[in-house]
Amino acid sequence: MATRKYQAQKFESSSMSKAIDALTVEEALQININKKPFTVSMRTPGDDINLVRGMLHSEGIVKNANFNPDLILKKENVDGIVTVVDLTIPKEELGEGYSNSRSLLSVSSCGICGRTELGELSFLGKTIDDKKKIDVNLLNGLFDKMNDQQHSFHQSGGTHAAAAFTLVGELLSAMEDIGRHNAVDKVIGKLILSEKLKEASILTVSGRVSYEIVIKCFKAGIPFLAAVSAPSSLAVDYAKELGITLFAFCRDERATCYSNPQRTKLNKQTNDLGTKAS
Repeated sequence: MATRKYQAQKFESSSMSKAIDALTVEEALQININKKPFTVSMRTPGDDINLVRGMLHSEGIVKNANFNPDLILKKENVDGIVTVVDLTIPKEELGEGYSNSRSLLSVSSCGICGRTELGELSFLGKTIDDKKKIDVNLLNGLFDKMNDQQHSFHQSGGTHAAAAFTLVGELLSAMEDIGRHNAVDKVIGKLILSEKLKEASILTVSGRVSYEIVIKCFKAGIPFLAAVSAPSSLAVDYAKELGITLFAFCRDERATCYSNPQRTKLNKQTNDLGTKAS
């Protein structure tokens, strides 16, 4: 249930009309780890297992991407939506992300909201050392493919999307959610559970890019990140530091590369933006 219909009144010039609009559903999901509340995530219901598994990986709650903990979906509300997830994770499999201070509420719009500190940054000093190059002309088609999978967005206009591709543009996973970070976690979780994480070379996202989306991309080992809208300054700083080639404003046959342009090429020629850029 990604959308619900609501009655509304629409005003245009001097006229008024009644309408029924489909709006994106936002519901709380409480995540318990080893019988203790860990966080509450505001998300679009559906693909909850992928969301939780991706979050465990992206936030370093579990150490090993190959470890899949016991997960029980429980407590449905009157609409049949899961409201509580119980996870059982052995102590030896818990990562530093589990012990980081965190408030109970994690909102969908911003992955840093609900925390009491910036987060665990022990990955600094590491980098994705990938020598492969991407044909910039491939990007526009990737967003077309992601858009084709945005079924909830086409109904409501209220969801974000993320998608993972191989270097030649094969779609591996596409997910939607009311939260940008949730959509990314769902994609990463799907890749882990389908054992395709190592095949992923490109991550595309709707909307803007924050530093946390860059970090999620890095932790998934994906060297290319492309967005429809703008990046933050911190996102660009982290992308440079972590070895991610970051594209933004990917629309209307255009794209702007903000970091590691040496991995780009045009028309599958030897025209390397890393050497041509001033």
